[in-house]
Amino acid sequence: MEILSVRSSPYFLFKRNQDNSSHYNELEDQIGTTAKASSSFQVDETNAETPDFSAISASELRQYARQSFDAGNIDQDTFAAISEPLPMRTIDPSGNILDLSDVTDATSFNFRDYYKDQLQIANSIGDPETVARLDSVVSFLDV
Repeated sequence: MEILSVRSSPYFLFKRNQDNSSHYNELEDQIGTTAKASSSFQVDETNAETPDFSAISASELRQYARQSFDAGNIDQDTFAAISEPLPMRTIDPSGNILDLSDVTDATSFNFRDYYKDQLQIANSIGDPETVARLDSVVSFLDV
C-alpha cells in the first residue's frame, strides 16, 4: 500500500510509465486536473460609469481601483496607493490637523480632495517620489 501526502501533486510523485499509470489516472480523476480553472473575479464592463470620488466609501474605491488595475487602466503603484488605509490624522495644505479616525471602510469620504491636498503638501515639501505617486492617484480620480 502506498501512502501519499495530501499536499503532494501527481506531477511530482509519479512518472507516466507502465508501472503506475493506473495509480496516476485514479489520482488525476480524484483531484480533477482535467477540469479548467474558473475565474473568480471578473471586471464588470457593463458599468462604465465613473463613481463620484467626492462621496465614496473606501471599500468602493478599492473595488473600483481593483477593476481598473485588472483592466490595465492604472499601474500597480497607483493601485497600492489607493489601497492603503487612511491615516488617523493628517494635515491639510493650510497646516490644520484633520482627524480621520472616524472614516471607516463603509464611511463616505471625499477622496478626490484628500489626495489633491496631499499632492499639494508633497509638492511643497519637495518629495519627488511621493509627488509622482500622488499625481497618478489624482489623475485616476479626476477621470
